[in-house]
Amino acid sequence: MRRIRQLIIVAICLLCVSCEGPTNNSVPAYPVYMEVNTKTVFIDFTPQNLNAYITLDREGYKENGVWKLPPTAMDKWGYGGVVLYVSMVGYVAFDLACPFCAAQGRRSPCEIDGIYAVCPHCGEEYEIASGYGFPRKGISKEAMRKILNVEVTPNNDIIRVRQ
Repeated sequence: MRRIRQLIIVAICLLCVSCEGPTNNSVPAYPVYMEVNTKTVFIDFTPQNLNAYITLDREGYKENGVWKLPPTAMDKWGYGGVVLYVSMVGYVAFDLACPFCAAQGRRSPCEIDGIYAVCPHCGEEYEIASGYGFPRKGISKEAMRKILNVEVTPNNDIIRVRQ
């Protein structure tokens, strides 16, 4: 009985020591609020139009890279800007800040190039079409910060992104 008790205590200690706990992303979790009315955007922003995207930063909204609207008082663009992307899994949103550069103390927003978010500073490419934002070249070991709260109204008219 004493031997079993010792084994249980050792097992619990090993579990406590071996767990790293939650991993932190190098990109800080700044507030995000973005609201897109799909009836008023100039591009076909439906789930069928893969690779369409809308970005929001301090300059305002851009649709597929073309500036359209200034930000509103309610908009919040995270640490490096926000991209709302039509991916293979539906609508996904990411903070555009490069995790590798953020770990180095630089705020370097990525630019969208097809299915990749590319950091102009370090050159890392993050694959966003799958909905995960994994690094492709191996410069960074972390994926982009994904914004998990993407709400779509039942008739796909309004898309809200929040963090």
